[in-house]
Amino acid sequence: MAGEVLVDTNVLVYAYDRAEPGKQGRAIDTLRRLVATGRGRLSAQVLGEFFQVVTRKIQARLSLADAYGQMATLTRAWPVLPITPLIVLEAARGVRDHRLAYWDAQVWATARLNQIPLVLSEDFKDGRVLDGVQFLDPFARAFDPATIGEL
Repeated sequence: MAGEVLVDTNVLVYAYDRAEPGKQGRAIDTLRRLVATGRGRLSAQVLGEFFQVVTRKIQARLSLADAYGQMATLTRAWPVLPITPLIVLEAARGVRDHRLAYWDAQVWATARLNQIPLVLSEDFKDGRVLDGVQFLDPFARAFDPATIGEL
């Protein structure tokens, strides 16, 4: 399954969270491989959530200036997908039909409507497929960041 890969907020956050060194290393390796292959995508939602979490919720918080700088770097390195009214409607359908939490449904809807076949996130059941979008947990033991170009 070659194609683009949408990265969820938790993967970005772990790259900056020193309290979880195992996950931090895995996140950094995964993100680097996605940049190298040019397949990684972010959404505007993910960028906003990233800013919120790294400035308020992780143990070693980033300063507002550092978080802003990291967001600016991410927007230069990654294609960023907008949140549109159709994505919001599709997310509501994901809540209704698939019983997803709304913000998870919006990640799914962004991938689905942008024809992105794969989402990397620890927030969904590893391997689950919903309407053509597969979810893989990059922190699962079976996940190998070295295979990111082959997924």
